[in-house]
Amino acid sequence: MPDTLSKPLSRSLLMLRLGVFVVMFMWTLDKFVNPEHTGKIFSAFYGVDWLNQHLSAVIGVFELLLILAFVAGLWRRWTYGSVLIIHAASTFMSYKQYMAAFDNLLFFAAWPMLAACLALYWLRDWDTLLAVPSRINHL
Repeated sequence: MPDTLSKPLSRSLLMLRLGVFVVMFMWTLDKFVNPEHTGKIFSAFYGVDWLNQHLSAVIGVFELLLILAFVAGLWRRWTYGSVLIIHAASTFMSYKQYMAAFDNLLFFAAWPMLAACLALYWLRDWDTLLAVPSRINHL
C-alpha cells in the first residue's frame, strides 16, 4: 500500500476505534454507575426483566474487558467482531424507535456508529496505529 494511503488510513481507523470506544465505554460505565438504568434498558429493548445490580456489574466487567482489548487493537478479529455484534444487536433491537423517528432522533446516531464498527472489522488488518503489534494478535 502506498505511504500516501497508509498513513491517512491508519489515522482514520484509529479515530474510528477511539470514537466507538468512547461510546461503548460510557455504556459500560452506566452498568456500574446506574445499574437501574441498565435494568430498564434490558427490560424495554431485550425483554430481560430479571437483570439486577449484581448481574449488571458482571456484564459490565466482561464488557469493560472487551472494550479495553478493542481500544488496544488486541485480537482484532474477535474484539472488533464482538463489538460489531453487540452494537448491531442494540441497533436492530431498537427498531420501534425508528418507527417514531422524530420522537427518537438520537437513536439514529446508532447507524453511523454501526457503519464505523463494520468498517473497523473489514479493515482491521490495516488498523495498526497505537494498536498491539500484530504478532501478539495472532496468538
